[in-house]
Amino acid sequence: MLLLQMFLRSTNRKKDGKDHRYFSVVENRRIASGKTAQRTVLYLGEINDQRQAAWRKTLEVFDEEEERYTALSLFPEDREIPADALDSVQVKLNELELRRPRAFGHCWLACELWSQLGLDEFWRQRLPEAREGVSWEKVLRLLVVNRLLDPGSEFRVHRQWYVDSAMDELLQTDFTVAEKDRLYRCLDRVLAHKQELFVWLKQKWADLFAADFEVLLYDLTSTYFEGEMEQNPKAKRGYSRDGRADCLQLVIALVVTPDGFPLAYEVMNGNTSDRATLPGFLKKIESTYGKARRIWVMVSVLPVGAGVRPHGPRHPKRGDFERYAHRRRANVLFGRHAERQDQPT
Repeated sequence: MLLLQMFLRSTNRKKDGKDHRYFSVVENRRIASGKTAQRTVLYLGEINDQRQAAWRKTLEVFDEEEERYTALSLFPEDREIPADALDSVQVKLNELELRRPRAFGHCWLACELWSQLGLDEFWRQRLPEAREGVSWEKVLRLLVVNRLLDPGSEFRVHRQWYVDSAMDELLQTDFTVAEKDRLYRCLDRVLAHKQELFVWLKQKWADLFAADFEVLLYDLTSTYFEGEMEQNPKAKRGYSRDGRADCLQLVIALVVTPDGFPLAYEVMNGNTSDRATLPGFLKKIESTYGKARRIWVMVSVLPVGAGVRPHGPRHPKRGDFERYAHRRRANVLFGRHAERQDQPT
């Protein structure tokens, strides 16, 4: 068993007749033998006059009594406070503790991406406020950030991830947002707006990244279940890409751009034949985004027997569907030597 405790260590060194003071964050580790081992977690360097003045301007301390942030300058207990330092306090370095350290930077960046895509506005207009006063948009943002940074189940978000992250500060809410049943209910509310979401995102891909939608990649995957799945009518036995023909599964179809921007997905019965999925998806993309001269890239087995034929000299009447190229090997996609059975015209 490891018991961890961190503290701030200062080291004095004289150089050229001047006293220099260096700081580092050190960790005490109580190992199995009963001894204590120390490890330097972070070297902070010297706090000289220039850095000290900069820190005075930027440091904010939370006042628990006033319940607000206050700008303060902190000085060690054994050093005098400079006369020009306002709103300053002295601290005991040997009693400094880190309580509930949490990762903040990547959570903040994920929330910024959420805002840049306008998803906060999109979902606030479509998801009503919960009776408990927690916005469904915040619940959904929590789930999306988790999927982006550290994918896990809703139960794991509830049990562990939310507490270890800084999402409570970024969402400005308490643990209510991460209640287990609320996380599950949020997914049901989102499903009804799937089509609107993809239309919104397509426009954002174009505005922010100048995304090109002339070439689309289409592929299928599957996911299996260990249980009986009695309440999921789509869970059926079929061709298993995971080698688990003994388990019920779902088939998932996905359309993305060459840059990886998703445009559509569909969850289908587990016994759906690969060949039967293509015509429906062509119509789905056309009805959602309109007709266009698109090029589709897909696994070579998909078009065969699907009622769709390549557009080319041998099939001059193939004008109602978009052009496509299907690759000969499933492990080659836009490689330098990707073999195509039919080249787009």
